[in-house]
Amino acid sequence: MGFSYKPLWHLLIEKGMTKTQFRETLGIGTAQLAKMGKDEYVSMEVIDKICNYFRVQPNEVIEHKPDEESASE
Repeated sequence: MGFSYKPLWHLLIEKGMTKTQFRETLGIGTAQLAKMGKDEYVSMEVIDKICNYFRVQPNEVIEHKPDEESASE
């Protein structure tokens, strides 16, 4: 499965920020936002921008979801 951005969405709710406000404030494109919405990979540069803006660690933005195959080993 890879990564989930659930922690980021919770953070936005806590801050009272919409996804559009978030995207515009950080200067990220709609494509990156769409990828995060689908739990797809984005660049470390995007993760870095998010962490710097909110002054948080990456684990407060993303969480790792192990593959089903790895979990059964």
